[in-house]
Amino acid sequence: MITTPDLLRLARRRAGLPLHAASIASIGLCIGLWMRAKTVDQEERGNAERRALFVGLWPPMLWLIGDAAERAAGRDRA
Repeated sequence: MITTPDLLRLARRRAGLPLHAASIASIGLCIGLWMRAKTVDQEERGNAERRALFVGLWPPMLWLIGDAAERAAGRDRA
């Protein structure tokens, strides 16, 4: 049987995993938005490209937050 402390320990150990996955997913989203920007008409293209660039800023931020969460979880265990 899994107890609550075991679940908390497991959650702390994998604290950064969802953020790392979101970082990888946002790279795919950025590429998808950028490719879509090439298919819209000229009037909307600038806005679509800016949207893709904005989403392109997310991966490093999410990755670093995930790393910080893992480091914080490691300090809690020690």
